[in-house]
Amino acid sequence: MAIIIDGRATAAIIKDEVKSGVTDFVKKYNRSPALAVILVGEDPSSKIYVGNKIKACEYCGIESFSYKLEETATEAEILELINQLNNNNAVDGILLQLPVPRHLDEYRLISAISPYKDVDGISVYNLGGLLSGGKNVLSACTPTGCIDLIKRTGVDIKGKHAVVVGRSNIVGKPVAIMLLNENATVTMCHSRTVDLANITRQADILVVSIGKTNFITADMIKPGAIVIDVGINRTENGLKGDVDFEAAKEVAGFITPVPGGVGLMTVAMLMKNTLLAAKLKDNNG
Repeated sequence: MAIIIDGRATAAIIKDEVKSGVTDFVKKYNRSPALAVILVGEDPSSKIYVGNKIKACEYCGIESFSYKLEETATEAEILELINQLNNNNAVDGILLQLPVPRHLDEYRLISAISPYKDVDGISVYNLGGLLSGGKNVLSACTPTGCIDLIKRTGVDIKGKHAVVVGRSNIVGKPVAIMLLNENATVTMCHSRTVDLANITRQADILVVSIGKTNFITADMIKPGAIVIDVGINRTENGLKGDVDFEAAKEVAGFITPVPGGVGLMTVAMLMKNTLLAAKLKDNNG
């Protein structure tokens, strides 16, 4: 029976650390770090996520600005807003809630955010910094949360075989680089991978982010493996992950639940990045 990795408890610890850091920041600079969140459209899930991020800001003492734009908002309108926020010294971090409506160029919008305010950590600059091992870059929130949860199991990542299922720019690719930076041997799998189950069964650490409910079954997991389920799928029976949790927990050594796992860590890491962005800005004048 696997040990359940409690993302809720870990996220609470991180937010308390950020809260303490914000208190020190306010004393030093006589202002609060500030996060601007942009939501385009009426996607129900995105509304919930934005609400959770605003609540986390309130808890940590981070000032938040929320910008809600109509589904029909043009790219030019959003780019103008991003430009205004880039040039607003009162704003330390900018988050564009994804996904955006299909008529918009997501890559272009993200690229318009100043890399120093890209607290989601998914701009070309910050992803490039991660790849090259740069210091003081803002790392992608969800992958950073995954690494934190793995480390808190007490298992040394060094030398382990880590398998990542999913190759998105938001989760799969950056978490693979982070695992590589922690000296794991990394295999990346995706929709074109042949004999996926044979590969996942070799994983000491298995990170799954593909958006398919219960796609990873117990027979695809190496006994004793660490399983990090990044999937958040809305079903008639509530939120489900990409891993068949009930069956997988009988095989894995450690496993994250959905809900109560990686999703909460993403918000906590966003708070941490916002504080870091504020510190970097003030330290650099």
